[in-house]
Parts: sequence; structure tokens; C-alpha cells
Amino acid sequence: MSLAGSHAPRRIRASTVALAGGGVALAATGAWLLRTFDPNAPGNPFPPCMFYSATGWHCPACGLTRCLHALAHGDLPRAFSMNPLLFALLALAPLFAAWHLGWRPHWLQRLARAASDPKPWIALVLVYWVARNLPWFPFTLLAPG
Repeated sequence: MSLAGSHAPRRIRASTVALAGGGVALAATGAWLLRTFDPNAPGNPFPPCMFYSATGWHCPACGLTRCLHALAHGDLPRAFSMNPLLFALLALAPLFAAWHLGWRPHWLQRLARAASDPKPWIALVLVYWVARNLPWFPFTLLAPG
């Protein structure tokens, strides 16, 4: 009897385990840094946004560290005010992770198909980038702060 057609369990490679372990260690270190140090305080170990420092314009990632710091402290309104796009995408992350791990309900298939196309993501980031630098309300709400 051949195992080719059976549903034998997959072997997990050592490199996959090492990569996952490294990812967990990196995430734990990042969480510790975000819980310990305030990116708003002078002398913090986090680098400033190079794009903002050079141009005075907010990039799509501006406020990312402060958003994650607020999330690490459970301050959801503050996190949202720092980077609304990241905040919204983090809310979708568990769905995408579950999809990647094999949970594929019918109602999530359209979203997964749309999310796999890079063109809408590129358009979203570009529109967000421009909108958060516009000086009028409600666009000023997209700037970190």
C-alpha cells in the first residue's frame, strides 16, 4: 500500500522550527522593548522616521512604533490615532493567519482572494500616504498624533 495517496502527517523540518523559534524570540523582544521604553520620551532606543526627518512629510509607517507601544499598553484610542491603517490591518491579521494555517470558511474566501492581489494594497498605501499629509480636516486625523 502506497503512502502517496494517504493522509500521512507532514514532517516538520528543523529549519521551520528554528525559523518559528526565532520569530517568537524576535516578537518577544519587540514586545518587551515596547513595554519598557516609551518612543515619545527623549533618549528612547527607537530610531526616528528617516523619511519624516528628511522631508517633514509623514510616510505610511509614521507613528508605527508609537502605535505598537500604545497597543502593548492596551491604549486602543492612542494606537488608532498614531497609525489608523496599521491599527485596521492588525485587526485583520488573525483572519489572515488562520487562513494561512488552513482554516478556510466559505465567507472568508472572497476576502482572501482580494487580499492576495498586490494592486489594491499598493493603491491603498499610496492613497493613505497622500491623504495623511493633506492639511485639511478630516485628513489631519490620519497624521500621527
